[in-house]
Amino acid sequence: MEHVPPPAEELALLDRELAQLDARRAQLLTRRAWLVAALQPKAPDAPRWSTPPLGHGWAPAQPWGAVPKAAKPSAPRSAQNVLLTLGGLLLTVAAVAFTLVSWGSMGIGGRAAVLALVTVAALAAPALLLRRKLAATAEALAALALVLTLLDAYAIHAVATPDADGLTFTAIASAVLAALWAAYGLALGKLHLPLPAAVFFAQWPLLLGAWAAGAPALVVGWALLATAVVDGAIALRGKGLGVRVTAGIGLVVMGSATLLTGLGESLTAGSPLGAVLPGLLLLTAAVAALAGAWRAPSGYAQLGGAVAGLAAVAAVGGVLRAAVPGAWHVPVYLLCGPALLSVVRARLPRTAGRGVLLASGAVVAGALVWALPGVAAVLLGPVQLVAEVWAGAPDGFRGALGEAMAWSELAAAPLVLAVVAGGLGAAYRRWPTLVRLAAPLASPGVKACDAAGAGALALGWGAVLLAAATLGVPYPVAVALETVLVAGLLAVAVLGAGGRQAGAGAADAAAAGVGATGAAGSGSGGAVGGSEPYAGTASAGPSAGGAAGRGGPSAVAVTALVLAVGGAVSLGLLSLAAEAATYAVLGALTVLFAGAALRTRPVVVQAVLAVAAVVWGTALTGCVAGSLGLAPHEAAPLLLVVPAVTVLLGARLRNHPVALPVELAGGLGALVAIGLAAPRAPFLALVLALCGVLAAGAAVRPERRPVAGYLAAVLFVTATWVRLAASEVSAPEAYTLPVTVPALVIGALRRRKDPEASSWTAYGPGLGVTLLPSLAVAWGDPDWPRPLLLGAAALVITLLGAKYRLQAPLLLGGAVLALVTLHELAPYVVQVAGALPRWLPPALAGLLLLAVGATYEQRLRDARKLKDMLGRMR
Repeated sequence: MEHVPPPAEELALLDRELAQLDARRAQLLTRRAWLVAALQPKAPDAPRWSTPPLGHGWAPAQPWGAVPKAAKPSAPRSAQNVLLTLGGLLLTVAAVAFTLVSWGSMGIGGRAAVLALVTVAALAAPALLLRRKLAATAEALAALALVLTLLDAYAIHAVATPDADGLTFTAIASAVLAALWAAYGLALGKLHLPLPAAVFFAQWPLLLGAWAAGAPALVVGWALLATAVVDGAIALRGKGLGVRVTAGIGLVVMGSATLLTGLGESLTAGSPLGAVLPGLLLLTAAVAALAGAWRAPSGYAQLGGAVAGLAAVAAVGGVLRAAVPGAWHVPVYLLCGPALLSVVRARLPRTAGRGVLLASGAVVAGALVWALPGVAAVLLGPVQLVAEVWAGAPDGFRGALGEAMAWSELAAAPLVLAVVAGGLGAAYRRWPTLVRLAAPLASPGVKACDAAGAGALALGWGAVLLAAATLGVPYPVAVALETVLVAGLLAVAVLGAGGRQAGAGAADAAAAGVGATGAAGSGSGGAVGGSEPYAGTASAGPSAGGAAGRGGPSAVAVTALVLAVGGAVSLGLLSLAAEAATYAVLGALTVLFAGAALRTRPVVVQAVLAVAAVVWGTALTGCVAGSLGLAPHEAAPLLLVVPAVTVLLGARLRNHPVALPVELAGGLGALVAIGLAAPRAPFLALVLALCGVLAAGAAVRPERRPVAGYLAAVLFVTATWVRLAASEVSAPEAYTLPVTVPALVIGALRRRKDPEASSWTAYGPGLGVTLLPSLAVAWGDPDWPRPLLLGAAALVITLLGAKYRLQAPLLLGGAVLALVTLHELAPYVVQVAGALPRWLPPALAGLLLLAVGATYEQRLRDARKLKDMLGRMR
């Protein structure tokens, strides 16, 4: 007999055996993981491994005997913070509820005692908690104490001084709270909340006090400025990141409010004397910003210099603005902007000086933003003449541009553009001197020199155009002036496209000299104003700028080219007002651009000029057709004169890089002609045939033959079928079969002579001439003979292509056969689809997709086999 243990003993036995099995399983899994890691390739410097004894635990890829260090338990800081936050929030809610709800049920003594007791306890608790190193709890109670002090202030105003003015009481309470929390924060230096709170409360006393006193806007501005100065001092000298960040935010807000207040008062002043006080506020703000920039880090110092420069311009310009008419306000500020350059050599930190330069540039940019819309109106205004071509010359330049713009308000805009252009031009001409002057603050290179020259050219050109519009010159004078400007720009583009400008070379030399000076200054400990070194200010300028300036047209030349093209387009539109002006302008533009293309050397510039000449010539040809009274479809053949000239010119140029852009530009003219002739089929056939002749003429040249030859064939075939369609031919086979048979015979002879020739070259054209037109006709033929004959022919061609392994007959015949079959079976398919339930087609489609997905790999292999088989065919 077998001994059967009691249930409790048996359960314990089973538990022990299961535990042993689990331990053994864990050992085996660990051993297996280690073996897998050991069998993997190791780096040459990896430690050698040894087989550990069986039965011990180890980590994979770990040397035997190494015991992993246990990670130190980390304190649940996030949970602690959540608990403290919730606790502080609940206490705050309780305090607010007590103040608002239960306050009235207590006497004045009880109220004061309760609030004083709770506030004192909340203020005293953080000190005890900090001694026990419970900083997080102390911060939570400090936040509660902050809310309690606010409630104390509210309670005092509501009960003790209910008749006091709200703004005055808030200003006093803010000052008291700022002092209280500043002292509290200094006393308990380990708390992070009190000092930022003190900075926050310090923002309001002066502002609210001035507001409560009903002070004018300027007094409020001075209060804001004083607060901003205090914020700046705290941001520079404050203790702790929170204090500096809070003070920095206050500085931005209060400083911006100060500048806006001073600027608003300056802009609304009716006399120079009335603008003096706002100017004094802005100047004081500028001095304060510059003083802060003197001590601030580099990025903030640059921002402070920029703010100081803008405030100074607003102050001085506001006084001068009040003394001039409204149209001249912007030039006054513009003249004050460059005056900031006088402080470039002052004893300023380098970054603060850069900020002042940025402020000067911002003033100039703002003036340009005000003036440039007038230039855009001059350039785009003639677009309205397209709707009334040759309606007659307008009374003046403004009449051609339209009266939408208030030209009288832009009387000073040309002066703004001229002043800026003059400054940039002077900088471009005297770049070495400017580099030496600006060396302590910046390191301008050749690229900046080129940009200055390009900007001077563009702004000078815009100033002349805008001056002509604001003065209201006569229409012929405006046309002649714009023509002369285009000619001058083309001259600059041609002269500057040959290489690098002399100014760039001088700038290289100046930059090299400044680099040497900077290196010497850094070696001797030199500094701008004795504050910052400027080691190597322009040492990188010569290499970078010089390399950019060599080997191609300069920025001035490129700018001149762009302006010439844009000005020519505007001039062409402007000339549409009168027929004589149109011929004169388009003819002059064609000659100017063609001559400039012949005179310039860089290929890109030459190509742009040549293409523009072709475009103007095409437009001139269209004007001739309009003068002859031709309809658009009748004018289409005449527009092919310019493409014919470009084909002849391309043959003359041969392999010159400009030949292809010129021919493509002529091709665009041919496309325009085709578009004009499209409404009339006979003219379309004529234009297509003429285009085919031009393409065939281009195909005579070997380098154009691969593209132009096929294009000519397509154009001739398309012209033939357009002509047949225009003649209402219903049996195209009578015209295609006489072409197909000789084409196939020639293809067979070609294949016999050259068995490696492609079947597309040998048989593709002949088969396509008949199959494709017959397919197009059969698709709309309701009778059965043509589809039947076409399908039979396509079947025979497909079988022949499959037998002789010819790609073109196989694919063409198969495609035509499939389309004919689809055309014939379509009505029956529609009937069957209409008789089927609505759910059946989606179900069948789903089954098909499932089947394809299940056999995707096999289908993919079949597709690859089919592709390889077709690829092996000729």
